[in-house]
Amino acid sequence: MKLLRHGPAGQEKPGVLDSEGSIRDLSSYVGDLSPDVIADELKNLQALDIDALPKAGIAGMRLGPPVANIGKIVCVGLNYRDHAAESGMAAPDEPVLFMKATSAICGPNDKIILPRGFSKADWEVELGVVIGATARYVTEQQALEHVAGYCICNDVSERAFQLEHEGQWVKGKSADTFAPLGPWLVTADEIIDPHDLNLWLEVNGRRYQEGNTCNFIFNVPQIISYISRFMTLNPGDVISTGTPPGVGMGQRPPVYLQPGDEMRLGIDGLGAQSQHVVAYS
Repeated sequence: MKLLRHGPAGQEKPGVLDSEGSIRDLSSYVGDLSPDVIADELKNLQALDIDALPKAGIAGMRLGPPVANIGKIVCVGLNYRDHAAESGMAAPDEPVLFMKATSAICGPNDKIILPRGFSKADWEVELGVVIGATARYVTEQQALEHVAGYCICNDVSERAFQLEHEGQWVKGKSADTFAPLGPWLVTADEIIDPHDLNLWLEVNGRRYQEGNTCNFIFNVPQIISYISRFMTLNPGDVISTGTPPGVGMGQRPPVYLQPGDEMRLGIDGLGAQSQHVVAYS
């Protein structure tokens, strides 16, 4: 099932994608795709006859982030060996964790707004894991039982803020619009193996990133189990699992985002995103 939210920012309505690519309205069943709905109503939604639901909207309608009121985004850094190498960093012995502010969340095709003082804005296509059941001290064997589904994340980053200023990575990761999510939350039953998904990202039509989640250093069960040792993962929380090689910082010479650039990115079975880059004004 491909769940989504559509409509103007702050006024999104819940929907589902049918087999022909049309949006069907879920408003008569749930008010929104909130964490409570993800936790308690997902099986009921999956039992619906999608083709019997009313069609919603028109072609080109804005899509919002597929989950409302996300509590937190936990990110895993350097989780592909070849990306760690291009970053000039050793492969970590345990997952590198950092947070991304929820105020950075936007829709999959919304504009990316580069913040004041930007100089090294970068891209990162990532597999997002959406938590569906409270996870606290879970084992790796139990971990996937806590997954509602998967989505695309673009972990947009300002590298100068991230790496050249004092403190943690979070300030280079959290500008408004730096966390496009979606287009859909694809329920876990549709993803046979989250460790065999192709990822790609293009800027202005040039393919920069191409990888596969089989190259994770730490797989999804390991990541969920590890994070749940240090914090409770709640329904609707998102884990962004790291990016394959090909980021702008890793190019020789480096290539960074500029106003007017166009990004496209996608993951097998999870759809694609498209973003126009502008400067803050």
